[in-house]
Formats: sequence, C-alpha cells, structure tokens
Amino acid sequence: MDNRFGEMQVFRLVVETGSYSRAARQLRMTPSTVSKLIARIEARLGLRLFERSTRRLSLTEEGRAYYERGGAVIDDLDAIERDLSGQAVTPTGTVRVTTSLAFGAMAIEPILPAFWQAYPEIAVDLALSEEKLDLYLERIDVAFRVGALPDSRLRARRIGTSRRLIVAAPAYLDRHGTPRSVDDLVRHNCLGFTFRRAVPVWPLSESGRIVDRAVRTTLLANNGEMLRRMAVAGIGLARLADYHIRDDLKAGRLVEILADVVAPDEEDMHALFFGGDNIPHRVRVFLDFCVPRLQRFLREAAG
Repeated sequence: MDNRFGEMQVFRLVVETGSYSRAARQLRMTPSTVSKLIARIEARLGLRLFERSTRRLSLTEEGRAYYERGGAVIDDLDAIERDLSGQAVTPTGTVRVTTSLAFGAMAIEPILPAFWQAYPEIAVDLALSEEKLDLYLERIDVAFRVGALPDSRLRARRIGTSRRLIVAAPAYLDRHGTPRSVDDLVRHNCLGFTFRRAVPVWPLSESGRIVDRAVRTTLLANNGEMLRRMAVAGIGLARLADYHIRDDLKAGRLVEILADVVAPDEEDMHALFFGGDNIPHRVRVFLDFCVPRLQRFLREAAG
C-alpha cells in the first residue's frame, strides 16, 4: 500500500505547526514517529526538506516546493471527497496574513466581519508589523505590502497605489508657522520611522528636480500609527500614506502642507502569496473576497 499521502499530511502539519512535537501531539503520535516519517520522505526523494537547528525548523527550497505542491494535492482530494459525498464545499482552516499596523486597522479590520459572514469556518491569523516578515519562515499565506515586488517565487495581485502626504496639525502650524518651501523644513520637527527599510530623507521637488532632503526629528517610531497620533497631537510634521490619514484630513485634525513640492511619492500595493493556481481553497477565497474591497478602499483614499 502506498503511504505517501499520509506522509505528506504529516509533513504539512510539521510545517504549519513549526515543530515535530506539536505536530505529534495533534496527530497523537510520538515525536520520534513523526521524525521517522519525515526521514522516510527525505530518503525516498534523496534530499533534505528541512534546515534543522536548535532554535527552529525552516524549509529548504525543495521542502517549500514539496509543501506548496503537496498541500494542493491534499486540498484537491478533500474537495473531491466533499463533492462526491454531497457535502457543501465550505472552505475551512486558518489563513495567516501579515500587513502593516495602519493598513491592518484601516483596511483589513473593517471587512473581516463581512468575510466571516460569508466564510464562518475560516480563521484569520493577522500579524501586524512594519517589518517584512519572511513568508516561508513565519508560515504566512498572504502579505499585503507596498513597494517594489520582490524577485521571488511569490505570486501577486495588485491592490492599488498608496500616495504619501506631508501633514501637520493646525495647532502645530499655529505655533511654528506653515512651511512654504523645502528650505523651511530645517526649522520644523519632522517625525520619522525606525524600521530597517526606512530612510531619514523625504523626496521633494527642488528647482525642477527630485532631491532626497534630510530632515531632523525628535521622534522616531517603528509604525505609522504612532506617528499619526503624534502628528495629530501637534508634535511635528509627518509623511504618511493617504489611506492612513484620510479621516484626519476630512475632520480637520491634520492638513496637507507642501503639496507643490512633494515629489510623486507613490508606491504600488500588492497581495503576495504562494502557489499560483494551486493555492489552498481557504487562501483563494480570502483573496477573492478581500482584494476587490481593498482596491476600492485605496481608490477612495486617493480621492
């Protein structure tokens, strides 16, 4: 009898739990039995599926391919059996998602109640971080990210464009004056980011060309929501995404400044995921539900 399908299920659970022992508990096996099953797969294939260390398990390139394609096989078989048994094909499981704190709060959170009404059997594990988490190592299904697409095997769906604006609270401008030119920035407190991909400059138009102007600050933070709150509190100027501050602009808590000297400060946003046409059903329905609504959200934010 061919036991490869059962071995593939064990392998998938090890990947998704990140541990032989956690997978073993769920399967009611011993960790040594799980380890032997994984070793049997590796021996048959003649390659390693995991990079092993004392800290964590991580997939090799071959392990990633086996997980993606093997997972599609398991999902397809589940769907076939549900169809033939007359059961409704209701997607189940957990979709692991990562995005920034601001986009998660402003864009993802409002659509989740409607998503759960449509798909009550799907759990969403949402990791909010300004850092670009490794989708393989963190076992993430979908990442919503701004900026250039990575050169990788990840697939992408375009969400739209995010534009950054320079803003300040009216109270701050009353105390310090409204900057009218690039040179005026040296007299102002410019709130900045600390995450690794951030740079301490703002791209601005000066004498007909784009320059990266260094700015000074008394506050650096690792997420845009902190900077937004500090800007609303009148601490200084902030350069933030249009979708993040649209409610503050409408309410007058923040006003846009230096619009005529801000360079075309735009970045595309995409949903990144694995698997192409073979993505798990739970991930596919999550993307199909969320992407059109997020596209509309960004269009509305752009005004």
